[in-house]
Amino acid sequence: MTDISFPDMRGKLTSQRPLSDLTWLRVGGVADYLYQPADADDLAAFMRALPETVSVFPMGVGSNLIVRDGGLRAVVIRLGRGFNQIEIDGDHVIAGAAALDAHVARKAADAGLDLTFLRTIPGSIGGAVRMNAGCYGSYTADHFVSAQAITRSGDLVTLTAQDLDFKYRQTTLDDGCVVISATFAPPKGDPDTLHARMETQLRKRDETQPTKDRSAGSTFRNPAGFSSTGQADDRHDLKAWKVIDDAGMRGATLGGAQMSPKHPNFLINTGGATAAELEGLGEEVRKKVYDSSGITLEWEIMRIGEK
Repeated sequence: MTDISFPDMRGKLTSQRPLSDLTWLRVGGVADYLYQPADADDLAAFMRALPETVSVFPMGVGSNLIVRDGGLRAVVIRLGRGFNQIEIDGDHVIAGAAALDAHVARKAADAGLDLTFLRTIPGSIGGAVRMNAGCYGSYTADHFVSAQAITRSGDLVTLTAQDLDFKYRQTTLDDGCVVISATFAPPKGDPDTLHARMETQLRKRDETQPTKDRSAGSTFRNPAGFSSTGQADDRHDLKAWKVIDDAGMRGATLGGAQMSPKHPNFLINTGGATAAELEGLGEEVRKKVYDSSGITLEWEIMRIGEK
């Protein structure tokens, strides 16, 4: 990629930035550039100045991401402290895209607002909006009011649920569009009850998931059923972990990659795994599941970059 120079920008631009230390799985190659904007105005100016031919990839905390070993031919946009505010405005919660899901859930509970489903989701609000993150039968879309975003051309826009067209684990957010904040209207609840519920959720998570291992959360989406409106969702009994287990892939390994013996829908780096081994094991699982049950598992972990 041609060298990029923006003398007026206030954020931090780093060339040839390894991405492995920015992902939970600790694998992956080098990005051409990493940009950390100072604030929304800085990000908008950067996007306007960036040549249209240059690809942009917005990156959160890397909790549900495999960066392939060949790296990424793009400018990675990573939001930091200027984008992690959490505000309570009456019955609404306004959160910056870099705010951690768990922090938003706790602050909302303090105010008697129920976003408890976010407490055990390992990510940030930008990713929750982009992927319609969900847990315990609740989805981001259920409480979403609007989001602010910077487009690839550098415009500040407000996005509605109709604009994003929420579906199971996906939206229609344009590539290169960077969510900078989101507003939610959660149901009310007693703060003590909400915090107690989250503590119960945490205990259940630690009992059933490999929280001490190096993973990226759920590897595959649950095989989707369909709601009364025809929308795909996972609020039914068919779960990815069960079809993986039935296919005999609990604990399966490839190099340093392993499907967790504790929860077979968690792909873990046991130490020294490459991105190729992690993705390769995932593809082996998909094949075994299809051969044994006829079900095609869909990746929940995003995989980016060159092999």
